[in-house]
This record gives sequence, C-alpha cells and structure tokens, in this order.
Amino acid sequence: MSLYDYEESKKIAAEGQLFASLIMAAAWKADTLKFGKLKSAFPEIIKEFEKRYFTGGAYHEDKRED
Repeated sequence: MSLYDYEESKKIAAEGQLFASLIMAAAWKADTLKFGKLKSAFPEIIKEFEKRYFTGGAYHEDKRED
C-alpha cells in the first residue's frame, strides 16, 4: 500500500459509508484473486453482492422505503 492509498482510504472512511458498502465497492474493483480473498474473509457480504450482481441489483425480498 502506498501513502496515496492510505490517504484515499481516510477520505473514503470520513464519508461515513457502511462497512458492507465498502466491501461491496472493493468487490467491484477486485481482480479474481482479490475477489476470492474478499469472499473468504466476508462470505455473507459477498454472497449478498453476488446475489444482487446476478439479478441486476434488486431482488423480490427488497422493500422500497417511500
């Protein structure tokens, strides 16, 4: 990791995103090896990510808040 990566991570963390959102964002950027590591480390989050990825983002259990 470079100093730039570290500084960027601080900016992202300051935005207040939820942890699961950050892991899913990392999944979008990950190569195959890194995606496998994310899947091993965070299986529930990546399962949710994959479910949404293969259904276009939403699925029937979702409820919209108006």
